[in-house]
Amino acid sequence: MSERLLVLVRHGQSEWNLKNLFTGWKDPDLTELGVTEAKDAGRKLKAQGFAFDIAFTSLLIRAEHTLDLVLKELGQTGIPVRKDQALNERDYGDLAGLNKDEARKKWGEEQVLIWRRSYDVPPPGGESLKDTLARTLPYFVQEILPCVLRGESTLVAAHGNSLRALVMVLEKLSREQILKRELATGAPLIYRLNADATVASKLDLAA
Repeated sequence: MSERLLVLVRHGQSEWNLKNLFTGWKDPDLTELGVTEAKDAGRKLKAQGFAFDIAFTSLLIRAEHTLDLVLKELGQTGIPVRKDQALNERDYGDLAGLNKDEARKKWGEEQVLIWRRSYDVPPPGGESLKDTLARTLPYFVQEILPCVLRGESTLVAAHGNSLRALVMVLEKLSREQILKRELATGAPLIYRLNADATVASKLDLAA
């Protein structure tokens, strides 16, 4: 039986990350730094000797572009890639496209902080982290996890909040713990799983 390998990569810096804007389901591409971060992620994985059988990403260009760059660095652009909006970033609703400072002026710093950092309070027209987990976790359990457990080396390139859903279930984190968990852009998280889907080992390739 080959090892049960799962690698998670948050997309590189996007144009809106740089401008301090709420992004959500809006679709800006990577900055030059974001491209560099994605390539660096590919090089780090190559240095570890990884070869992947299948990859998953969202329907947003910053994650798709990151995956393309990682696979190019690995020399593995021919593997199957599945794309699904279940892996999209959290939908920020009415906040999307707003500068974070502008949002604080409009709604108040305390309210914006609640929307950003609470588990189950969504911004107007958007999703809470709980809502994001509710669509991401079933997709992980039904589509991604079976590949890993079959011994297919699996790569997922997605977003800070959708990847939090995966990290929450893999590491058995509480809602308080997952809120405090930051995922660096372009830094691969490497999990090897046991047959019962528990984590056998974890390696964080953050610089």
